Amino acid sequence: MFRRSFQIATILSFIGALAPSLPAAAGMDPAAFINNLGNQLQTVTRSASPEEKMAGFQELFRTDFDVPGLGRFVLGRFWRVFTPFEQQEFLSLFERYVVLTYSEKLSDYTERGGCPRVTGSRPEPDGVVVSSQITRSRTTQPVRVDWRLTAQNGSYKISDIIIEGLSMAANGRSQLEGVVERNGGRAQAILAVMRQQIAAASAR
Repeated sequence: MFRRSFQIATILSFIGALAPSLPAAAGMDPAAFINNLGNQLQTVTRSASPEEKMAGFQELFRTDFDVPGLGRFVLGRFWRVFTPFEQQEFLSLFERYVVLTYSEKLSDYTERGGCPRVTGSRPEPDGVVVSSQITRSRTTQPVRVDWRLTAQNGSYKISDIIIEGLSMAANGRSQLEGVVERNGGRAQAILAVMRQQIAAASAR
């Protein structure tokens, strides 16, 4: 019991250490927002334990990502099919799924010394797309990563990550449409499949 309490206290203190670098300081400057995100990613990936790393990623995603908006986009037309209870369950499952899958992808880049280097940006009706490159090593080509930012409450939230031209949001929507198609058009099958995927990802 004491050991578990000590682990929880350590994780909470680690999350507290992230607070000074959260995006409020970045204001409405999209390049500063992404640069600040890169600093946070470096901090999280240097965590001493898997528990601290996962807790740090969860706090980062809740702060910097528009997880509810991203979830509704990914669910697409099936959002209207779900009951309010099913919608809330989906958003809860989706947040856990995003933390597990996105953190794995971003850790793969940043653990090897990579950090987003902003190369430009372009405006959109509800925000901006910031282009960046992540260099994983001296012997490999930089990876192009575009960040779609939506303006919210005086700052930005990430609504999509586009890696080498592949939108993770669009890819997620396509995967869920495939789940429904393979299950006789039953949208509720999405919930069962997500529970299975989360359990499998957590076991790795």
